Amino acid sequence: MTGKNGDTARCAVLVGPYLSGKTSLFEALLLATGALHKKGFVKDGNTVGDSAEEARKRQASTELSVGHGTYLDEKWTFIDTPGNLEFSQDMRNACMVADIAIVVAEPEVAKVPALTHYLKFLDAHDIPHVIFVNKIEESNDRVRDIVHALQDVSDRPLALRQVPIRDGETITGFVDLVSERAYKYRNGKPSELIQLPDAVADREQEARNEMLETLSDFDDGLLEQLLEDLQPAAPDVYAQLTETLQHDLVVPILLGGAEKDHGIQRLLKTLRHEAPGVAQTAERLGIPVSGDAAAQIFKTVHASHVGKLSYARVWNGTVKDGEELNGQRVSGINHLLGAKLDKAAAVSAGDVAAFGRMDEVATGDLLTPGGTAEADWPEPLVPVYGLAITPTSRGDEVKLSGALTKLSEEDPSFQVEHSAGLGELVIKGQGDTHLKVMLERLEGRYKLAVESHAPGVPYKESIRKGADQHARHKKQTGGHGQFGDVKIKIAPLGRGEGFAFKSSIVGGAVPKQYIPAVEEGVKDYMRRGPLGFEVVDVAVELYDGSFHAVDSSDMAFKTAARMAMNEGLSKCQPVLLEPIQRVVISVPNDSTARVQRIVTGRRGQILGFQAKENWNGWDEIEAYLPESETRDLIIEIRSQTGGIGFYNGEFDHLAELTGRIADQVVESRTAVAS
Repeated sequence: MTGKNGDTARCAVLVGPYLSGKTSLFEALLLATGALHKKGFVKDGNTVGDSAEEARKRQASTELSVGHGTYLDEKWTFIDTPGNLEFSQDMRNACMVADIAIVVAEPEVAKVPALTHYLKFLDAHDIPHVIFVNKIEESNDRVRDIVHALQDVSDRPLALRQVPIRDGETITGFVDLVSERAYKYRNGKPSELIQLPDAVADREQEARNEMLETLSDFDDGLLEQLLEDLQPAAPDVYAQLTETLQHDLVVPILLGGAEKDHGIQRLLKTLRHEAPGVAQTAERLGIPVSGDAAAQIFKTVHASHVGKLSYARVWNGTVKDGEELNGQRVSGINHLLGAKLDKAAAVSAGDVAAFGRMDEVATGDLLTPGGTAEADWPEPLVPVYGLAITPTSRGDEVKLSGALTKLSEEDPSFQVEHSAGLGELVIKGQGDTHLKVMLERLEGRYKLAVESHAPGVPYKESIRKGADQHARHKKQTGGHGQFGDVKIKIAPLGRGEGFAFKSSIVGGAVPKQYIPAVEEGVKDYMRRGPLGFEVVDVAVELYDGSFHAVDSSDMAFKTAARMAMNEGLSKCQPVLLEPIQRVVISVPNDSTARVQRIVTGRRGQILGFQAKENWNGWDEIEAYLPESETRDLIIEIRSQTGGIGFYNGEFDHLAELTGRIADQVVESRTAVAS
């Protein structure tokens, strides 16, 4: 039997917030498609997904999981993604290769705003998606209220596909609004077809008409039938549902409960009949596929005993073990079921598999035999939280560098920086939990223990007034001595102008060959000024000096210049400068006032706030904020916004810092130096 989508496999990604039940739905789908004989449960720690120690410890996904099965002779791959926004790089990457996304929602109006990030990303990339309202049997809110709340956070119109059947306050089944058939939930089994209850008939008709009206916005024939009070035929409705879903025009809403297998068969039937196939997805993404094999990497994993694995979606043709793509040999092909790998000789269009030991390929790469094809791939998330780390054993420094490189390949939103000015190794990511998991992976996978602390702030210093300074370096040690003599003028520059050096020497008071050494000595001293920080926004002029025909040298003049700067800068009223970031904070508007107080409490200057464009019910707050005050800013923003607020920031300018805070910064710097 050939499936509706031919012989090619399709791929669905599960997205949604923490505690929405994605992993439970993942298990239910794998059970229903024959991949599992027995379903695992998050509370028991025996699910296919969340196999990593960090995930089991938290009972929450920390990286994506892949599984595959068959439904009515059609092959399906399902990708479960983390719900914590700090791990959403995996979610984004998986969505880019999926044919359809299943957005998993809790049945509570108050928790709907947590879906905003997921829906915005899907709509921004035109990714078809359905919303699965999970745990429906636990709902205390009316479904119509949940739908209205969902519409507030969705750019696309929504179409409720089912209405619940209640027995008192308990939801026991649903009515399908297209077929107008009623079903009763059965724990662990497919739903049972029942007679449509009289009590739900009116609500069913009302909801069905609302669904048809939504679809009629995209079909003139359907609109005409509704205007003439004609009931469209079910096949026509299904066809329009398929058309609007595949082009991300309308988002269907389905109901169910994954832990008890409620609504799973109906979800699978919707996916089977209405989700696009791999060829449509490739066309939507503008991926140039022809007769040759084409595959795209969406996840990199460095696995123990196996080495580097590159998770790939095959867009076209067949990829065989040992084949060369992008100049790299595919050394092993594996189907994935959580952490389990099953070897395969080849994979075809639509399949998801792990390619072995392709060391030179990276997440986002499009692989072809010729190696010349390219495809758009979203930029990694910008880090918003950092920690400075040092290995507890100095002998582990090289090993640590290699391990961090592997972790950043696995998660491009995790980045590593070497801060030369502060002498720190800084890891950056999406929040406190994100970096804690990375440190746990360092210790668990690579046996590397590190100490961590808040990264330093790249303070600078400058001067408020100028000075003239004379310095002479003269030393006799037997044989040739050392002699360098300089007179310099030191003056402040405008903020942000950096450093300027010039020579106005006339008559050869300082020979030309020694002038570069004077400049080098000045710059050398400015790496650490009288307050202990790099000196900026200063102009230095060499205007006089003297030399010795035998004892003068580059080193002597460099030393004299350092002496002049050391003595002169302290006379120029040194002032501490702190870096100021321009930040844009995005929050639901009921959190705006609280977040404004956070900004002002952190010495910030609010520049203004306005409604966030295309984000219904959200505001943007723009402000200047000292970099030292942004270190844990994301943690406080999330704590005040139910975990969904976020910000972007970048360096804007340096500003003078005085008073007690400045004294503490200088004292701390002096203590470290000593």
